[in-house]
Amino acid sequence: MTIKNSFKQLPNDKGYFGSFGGRYVSETLMPLILEVEKEYDKIKNDENFKKEQNHYMETYVGRPSPLFFAQRITKDLGGPKIYFKRDELNHTGAHKINNCMGQILLAKKMGKKGIIAETGAGQHGVATATVCALFNLPCTIYMGSKDIERQSQNVSRMKMLGANIIPVNSGTGTLKDAMNDALRHWVANVETTYYLIGTVAGPHPYPAMVRDFQSIIGEETRQQIIEHEGKLPDSLIACIGGGSNAMGLFYPFLDDEVQIIAVEASGEGIDSGKHAASVNAGKPGILHGNRTFLLQNGDGQINDAHSISAGLDYPGIGPEHAWLNDIGRAKYVSITDKEAVDAFLTCTRLEGIIPALETAHAIAHIIKIAGDLDKNHLMVLNMS
Repeated sequence: MTIKNSFKQLPNDKGYFGSFGGRYVSETLMPLILEVEKEYDKIKNDENFKKEQNHYMETYVGRPSPLFFAQRITKDLGGPKIYFKRDELNHTGAHKINNCMGQILLAKKMGKKGIIAETGAGQHGVATATVCALFNLPCTIYMGSKDIERQSQNVSRMKMLGANIIPVNSGTGTLKDAMNDALRHWVANVETTYYLIGTVAGPHPYPAMVRDFQSIIGEETRQQIIEHEGKLPDSLIACIGGGSNAMGLFYPFLDDEVQIIAVEASGEGIDSGKHAASVNAGKPGILHGNRTFLLQNGDGQINDAHSISAGLDYPGIGPEHAWLNDIGRAKYVSITDKEAVDAFLTCTRLEGIIPALETAHAIAHIIKIAGDLDKNHLMVLNMS
């Protein structure tokens, strides 16, 4: 692989990554979206903002997260040499708080009086409720009724943190529907409310902003792997729903000769129709304010997504991922529910680490391809 031009110059000023991305929102929301873009452009290179952000990332979130050599899985597979980026050790137990901390500080700078968010697996909801509690801002979380049932522990955590949970019964009662209702709330409360989006999707500038806040994962990984191995990894791998944890790991390496693999959820199998493989089985369309790969029927209506893991149960993908797939810079594969559960048990048994079912999809793909890789191949997995 030879990298000739930078892959890190997008989006353009209209929010596009190639033909993907953009800003497809109602006229009511457009002034607020432009305000978010203007304020983010101000703070992203502001040293005082960075200093405040770094203070909370170190003393509250607990960064840097460790890079762990998965010795027993590596030995069991006979190679490749596998490292885990342990972002599940952050405060709240996921990567989501990286982005939430950045956005809550931005919302404060903008003088917003309340925060809304959507959540699927509940980790983004927990992280949002956590930073709202820290900064004493009212918090409203939209969550699909199906996800409320299967993520009851996270629902309890959000409530303890003071969040108001709004069940969403429309559609399949999952992440897509929660995001729909959160957007409707935002339209009705544009003056005082900040919408804290949890993934690299939505209208510009959210995909790039969330990516930037999550890139701390890859930036730390880059430094840590050189300290451990004296070189960059041969490959990076992460699970992908909307794609924030994956983009956080990938982005700092886009201009390096490093293979990038993102793992979607193929559920009960792509042929079954019960899956969330929007790249491998979808086509371009517009949803939640951006153009990207989506699961849709011949009339352009969004198909229901399915995954055993609530965090991957989304019928689309972030537009930057759509672009990276389109140009061939990253490889997008898929793993079934059964393969993910088997990998979950393998990781738990061999490493004493109980991974998220989302992350187990990426572990499953490592297991699948290990026999084709040299034992000295150096791979980093993001544990989201």
